Amino acid sequence: MKKWISTKPAGYILLIIFSALAVFHILVLLGLMPSDIVWGGQAGDSSINMRTLELISLIFTVLFALVVAARIGMVRAGWFAKAVPVCLWIIFIYLLLNTAGNLAAKTLTEKWIFTPVTVAAALLVLRLAIEK
Repeated sequence: MKKWISTKPAGYILLIIFSALAVFHILVLLGLMPSDIVWGGQAGDSSINMRTLELISLIFTVLFALVVAARIGMVRAGWFAKAVPVCLWIIFIYLLLNTAGNLAAKTLTEKWIFTPVTVAAALLVLRLAIEK
């Protein structure tokens, strides 16, 4: 896998993916994207539940981007440096579970658009996680 893509490009691609996902979550929170295309269509329109879930998703997406940025040296990790490799493995597992959830979703948007995105993100995070 190390020959497939190097660390920095993998990190930059992940930052683009996570940035796009953050914008997407913001658009859903603002009601500019339909809420029935997220959370398997189960959260419902303009519910407090949907807003809470989307806000949590946004926070996680930003934290994931921060971990990736720390891994590729875009931000200084400081005291957090030793936790970055562990966090990458946690993000990888999360993305695998998210992929399974997308595959099981009732909405075609999640199944056909977000599944490939989470698979690609998982593989890129795996690339960062295996780097010494």
